[in-house]
Amino acid sequence: MTYELILVDTPAEHVRRITLNRPDKRNAISTPLRNELLDALRAHDHDDDVRVTILRGAGKCFSSGYDLGSALMEDPPFYSAPGDGQWARQANDTWFSVWDLAKPVIAQIHGYAIAGATEMASACDLVYVADDALISYPVVRVASPPDWQYHTVLLGLRRAMELILTGDAINGEEAARIGFANRSFPADRLEDEVLAVATRIAGVPSDLTQINKRSVHRAFDVWGARAAIRSGTELQALAGHTASAAAFKENALAAVKKAVAES
Repeated sequence: MTYELILVDTPAEHVRRITLNRPDKRNAISTPLRNELLDALRAHDHDDDVRVTILRGAGKCFSSGYDLGSALMEDPPFYSAPGDGQWARQANDTWFSVWDLAKPVIAQIHGYAIAGATEMASACDLVYVADDALISYPVVRVASPPDWQYHTVLLGLRRAMELILTGDAINGEEAARIGFANRSFPADRLEDEVLAVATRIAGVPSDLTQINKRSVHRAFDVWGARAAIRSGTELQALAGHTASAAAFKENALAAVKKAVAES
């Protein structure tokens, strides 16, 4: 299939790679991009030649987050009941659908990953980052907690609290140290190191890999992680009624650019 917003290639046997291809927009996540991404990942689940997928960004960064200048709820990949929390519930369905794929997905982060881009990465099964990459969720300073609230279940109480209350950026080495990422590497080695991991995973037949992957996620579900993330949609919706969020919405793009510059 031909895509407009992503590139798909095969860098090694049984390894498929998806590149977010909006470098002029810093790979901002529009709804058409989400639809193409999910379509490609689902196709990989049904392709016997694919055992693992790498997800990366073209140009200077992994992704700048959701494309706030686009119509994010126009033809979304999932239906979401109208009313408060509609967007966040639909975002949760998007990223949980990546969790629930049969075949593993590896996020490869260089440059920076901001806000919604960190949600996308955290939904992947493995995350590898460049040492000098910057990971941040500055939206907590000006509008709301995340749509997909991965922080506490992935990072633990103290680290999650610090990042949610400050909106500060962390580099790749710190991201790996606190558990957002598996490992960090020098930027010039990142691609080769990720491909090496993907090749090792691709050496295992997919009928076994999907069971191994689900065994980890099932334990996470038993711990309540899925319910905890979903419950956050109500708080994200509540934040939309604050005076701070109303002020943010008056000039959302300008506010995001300022928060990113300060991070």
